[in-house]
Amino acid sequence: MAVELTALAIMQDAPVIPVIVLNKVEHAVPMAEALVAGGIRVLEVTLRTPQGLDCIAAIAKSVPEAIVGAGTVRNAADAWAAQAAGARFAVSPGYTQALGQACRDLRLPLLPGVATSSEIMAAQADGFNELKFFPAMQAGGPAMLKAWQGPFGDLRFCPTGGISPANAADFLSLKNVVCVGGSWLVPTHALEHGDWAHITALAREAVALRG
Repeated sequence: MAVELTALAIMQDAPVIPVIVLNKVEHAVPMAEALVAGGIRVLEVTLRTPQGLDCIAAIAKSVPEAIVGAGTVRNAADAWAAQAAGARFAVSPGYTQALGQACRDLRLPLLPGVATSSEIMAAQADGFNELKFFPAMQAGGPAMLKAWQGPFGDLRFCPTGGISPANAADFLSLKNVVCVGGSWLVPTHALEHGDWAHITALAREAVALRG
């Protein structure tokens, strides 16, 4: 992948972007290595815990094969802090012009979250054509994305929220879906028990979803 990443290139790297919540910095590097070993390089480490930024920094420093980004980026300060920690892209639960401008200023690829047609139009007006559909299942699931193919046929989505191995293929079969986001690749029990082989196996299964 080129040094200058784009949101579309990030989405195209694998069929699943793992949504990762880490409470211990010591889990970050072995977890990232396990995912990369299974073929998943693009990693979204959320800022939902106080350790999020330190985990991003650890992965950026020690796992160069990974493309680590920050999730749950809600404002400009989050974007600046994420990039300073080593994040190469940002994912947000929603969209504001201030956040979009901050990411453009930083040249930090952003996948902004949208759940309605009005939110899509606001993000697209600011130049964002690759979007996170969130929360995907609660906001209408595959049926909503299929309905959007008409008015928003030029846009590409990464649905996130309620995605699992049981329904991921339903989303990935849609022509406007490039990848999905899912937390199942990094289960809490695997983190707590250091079961990195299990995470690698889940990553391999996720890669195979593309067929």
